[in-house]
Amino acid sequence: MTGLDVGVFLPTMTDGRAPVADVAAAARHAEGLGFESAWVVDQLIAGEGVPVLDSIVSLAAAAAATERINLGLGVLVAPLRNVVWLAKQVASLQHVSRGRLLLGVGVGGERHRRSWAAAGVPRSERGRRTDDALDVLPDLVAGRAVRLGAEPHSPEIRLAPAAPMPELLVGGMSDAAIRRIARYGDAWFLLPGPSEGVAAGRARLAELAAAAHRPTPAITASTMAVLHPDPAVPEDAALRRSLSDPDGMFGIPPEHVDSVLVGGDPPAIAAHVARLAERGAERVAVTLASGDWFRQAELLAEARDLLPTDTGAEAPGHGRRAGADHV
Repeated sequence: MTGLDVGVFLPTMTDGRAPVADVAAAARHAEGLGFESAWVVDQLIAGEGVPVLDSIVSLAAAAAATERINLGLGVLVAPLRNVVWLAKQVASLQHVSRGRLLLGVGVGGERHRRSWAAAGVPRSERGRRTDDALDVLPDLVAGRAVRLGAEPHSPEIRLAPAAPMPELLVGGMSDAAIRRIARYGDAWFLLPGPSEGVAAGRARLAELAAAAHRPTPAITASTMAVLHPDPAVPEDAALRRSLSDPDGMFGIPPEHVDSVLVGGDPPAIAAHVARLAERGAERVAVTLASGDWFRQAELLAEARDLLPTDTGAEAPGHGRRAGADHV
């Protein structure tokens, strides 16, 4: 189809009542259904200890099980990691996937409060640490010499094997995040939520990118969906309790569930995704919030196939490398 790519998040988390799904099998299923990309969340400690697989390991397994589908981190919490190790992992994923990585990066949020303590990272430093990492990450991945630290005698670091820097998607809605996207990003990764602020963010992003003589970053939107018919989907009240459980997989505040979740049959989901494209998204990555993941992915593929061949997405001036209504 023209103008919009659709991806799906792999099932790397569980509520603890069932084992984590077979990520390799899910990635093969997503590729067989024709999705443009398969994504994973990145959390060290999710909520109060929700079982969640490591994102880098999960994508390595997906890379080994697939041949064509792009593989995305949506989004990696950069300040929790040493940037040299991160660059090594990014370059390695580029090699094992043969250049299919989509590198989403963000500063993390309140859901990661236990992760900051576990990693020994002050939450107040997350923005600065993210910017410092993005300053050197492309050179490290590409195998160019990088001097870390301000000391004149600091050793130069050069990693091998080098790899092409993947498409870099930067998440966030704050003014600092918009500046970060304009400075570093190939794309803006939008988390699910209300649409307020998106239009102003896009305008500010275009202004900052132009001032820096950079193309305006593209938009990858994300959304959360439950599709029908699927007998494994719980009743609405149980579903909402699961999504809003502060110790659960998502921890969505109850008052925000309606602005984050979209539900319905494939035509309803197709209409919602088309609206995201009309607001400028060139890619939409979908989290399947409940039910049988494999059945949900099949229904999502049906919704994707119902999208018009021209979604009306506005070209943001940047070409990529390699029920509820929100964005």
